[in-house]
Amino acid sequence: MKRNRRDFLKTTGLAGMALATGPVWSMEGQRIQLDNRQALMENLIGGYGSWANSLHLEGLPRLSFRNRQFTDLDAWKQQALEKVKDRLGIPDLGPTPQVTVHRTYSYDGLQVEEVSWQLPYGNPTKAVVLKPLGATGKLPAILGLHCHGGNKYFGLRKITRTSDNPHELMVAHQDHYYEGTAWANEIAKRGYVVLVADAFTFASRRVMLSDVPERQRHGLTDENPEDPKNIEAYNTWAGNHEHVMAKSLFCAGTTWPGVFLAEDRAALDVLCSRQDVDTSKIGCAGLSGGGLRTVMTGGLDPRISCAVCVGFMSTWTDFLLHKSFTHTWMAYVPILPQELDFPEILGLRAPNPTLVLNDIDDALYTMPEMERADNILAEVFDKAGASDKYRCSYYPGPHKFDKAMQQEAFDWFDKWLK
Repeated sequence: MKRNRRDFLKTTGLAGMALATGPVWSMEGQRIQLDNRQALMENLIGGYGSWANSLHLEGLPRLSFRNRQFTDLDAWKQQALEKVKDRLGIPDLGPTPQVTVHRTYSYDGLQVEEVSWQLPYGNPTKAVVLKPLGATGKLPAILGLHCHGGNKYFGLRKITRTSDNPHELMVAHQDHYYEGTAWANEIAKRGYVVLVADAFTFASRRVMLSDVPERQRHGLTDENPEDPKNIEAYNTWAGNHEHVMAKSLFCAGTTWPGVFLAEDRAALDVLCSRQDVDTSKIGCAGLSGGGLRTVMTGGLDPRISCAVCVGFMSTWTDFLLHKSFTHTWMAYVPILPQELDFPEILGLRAPNPTLVLNDIDDALYTMPEMERADNILAEVFDKAGASDKYRCSYYPGPHKFDKAMQQEAFDWFDKWLK
């Protein structure tokens, strides 16, 4: 059972309570005693936190649409988009890549295509395309964005299922985060073409151990990669390697979100080039790392008609003071907090339909800052004259995209793309 945060506070008589105390609420409305008051008074960088937050985050960022001087939505978007693109350092990947179809078959009531394409760097990107068996004509489409989950050996397999014998770790992964479903399959069954590709540094796009200096491998190799013990060892190594990749990307004049965006745009190019896709009806969605990628692709690519961000919506203040240690290096864009708060990146897509799904007990964020991000987006869409195009819902439980949340997401897509 979902709850709208504003309605929840109103119906329980708690509206007006100081959310800085950080109550977290269960489905029954009972307070979970977590002593968040102290947690929110403290911060990750001690005595420097208040000073750092005061630099740019206590007032409105320079390019926030909430500033009074911005009255024209299109003019603001043009200025803000140019600045965000500059800050991201998005690499140019060239034209739509040539797609190789490796295998086509049916499974789970769907037509499945296993495809790949070669970008200017790295190993070929593997992807899966799903659509209902027997579907004809042009269909609305979804760019499915897989999660991070501390598991960089896997990518597209996290949200798809193409055989009755998936890897045991993917069964556990889908049980944990998706209530046992392959959500890309489920939305495809509703009448969509769904494309899911491995993201930068995941699965087919992962950093191969054989390609890094021996002193960095810690005795690991790429041999027998599907063995669960080897996968666990690789994921530990890859997690520890993230700061190296992030620093190297900064040195190259780009950012991790910029590379994500470039590669997801290439996947979107592939999706839009298909003859069975209605390019006027394209959506994107993802949980966690997929939610981060939804913020970037949904916020910056106008081809995305409808976006659903799951489990990745808060503020720069939340990351700065409380939660950066729970997040990957993939989330950060130097200097950008001076110009836009984090939710305002997704707000760049206003007035197009946008749904945010949060988990009330999500340990990756604080409830006050999730609610503040919600309020920021609501204000942006209201000022854009599109209050009906934005919704944020809160669900009980930890970080996840369960069946109830999937139902709301899929209904949202049906509403705006069909």
